[in-house]
Amino acid sequence: MIGVGFAPAVAIVGPTASGKTELALDLAQRHAAEIVNFDSVQVYQFLDIGSAKPSRGVRREVPHHLIDHVAPCDVYSAGDFSRDAKRVLADLRERRTLPILVGGTGFYLEALLKGLFDGPPRDDALRRSLDESAARHPDGHLWRVLARLDRAAADRIHPNDHPKLVRAIEVSVGGGRPMTEQWNQPRDPLRGYRVLLLGLDPPRDALNARIDMRARRMFAEGLIDEVKRLLDRGVPESWRPLGSLGYAQCRRYLADECSLREAVEATAQQTRRYAKRQMTWFRNRAGEVRWLHGFGDKKAAWAWAEAEFREWMGSHAGQSEVKCDTAP
Repeated sequence: MIGVGFAPAVAIVGPTASGKTELALDLAQRHAAEIVNFDSVQVYQFLDIGSAKPSRGVRREVPHHLIDHVAPCDVYSAGDFSRDAKRVLADLRERRTLPILVGGTGFYLEALLKGLFDGPPRDDALRRSLDESAARHPDGHLWRVLARLDRAAADRIHPNDHPKLVRAIEVSVGGGRPMTEQWNQPRDPLRGYRVLLLGLDPPRDALNARIDMRARRMFAEGLIDEVKRLLDRGVPESWRPLGSLGYAQCRRYLADECSLREAVEATAQQTRRYAKRQMTWFRNRAGEVRWLHGFGDKKAAWAWAEAEFREWMGSHAGQSEVKCDTAP
């Protein structure tokens, strides 16, 4: 049972194409809930097809938050998300509305639930210097720089993951000590909520088939035109979200670096690998997840949510449908 003074929230996690959006919509409609996005690409305006963003019609039926929240080219971090999400949750709590958090960016969810350490701010001058230094030296230069500053951090970051290497160096330099030491500082976790974590765990072969179909559908439904419009708006190709799945492969196609078929196949292949990494991340770091087999067992999800929050939901029975008429 939910404790006195605690409000309920549901968070749905799992790999891309596993049915998180569909399950979130079903639960939201059943409980008059509202959806809070924690996908790091869907927060941006105009990134619709490649991010598998819910349609505007769906968003009119069920209120969504933190989708189309950030203008293109604006810098938006996990810390920004955590602060914005806490404001949304406070408003929903004031209105006695159940929040359903859904997305694929585990770091955003962790930033909200567990908090982030208060690291040094972004240092654009240092970043430019690091970019220039990386261009002048052989591959692996920034990893070697970080290893001298914080070997433990370097051991956890791939030598080719430029953004993470830059941020780790930035934090170590700006904070005056290794980033891993700074991580031990007190954080600001989400307070006042009891969060039910539901995870989707579909069969690998079936998930891969869905991912392949999604990749083909994205290109068929206008991903190329979406990227063209972004570039016509003046969005630079170096903008980080344009390096995400689908968008990066589409840019290669537009630059005549690959055929359309190769772009679609590369999108599917990279997405399958990403889905595997997502599952590993959520299993290792998402806390007490209640795993649903398949692509979103709605009956089990209803039963778990209503059992977890029966006391709260019973006190709000006039505001939402709370009875579960099917067995888990």
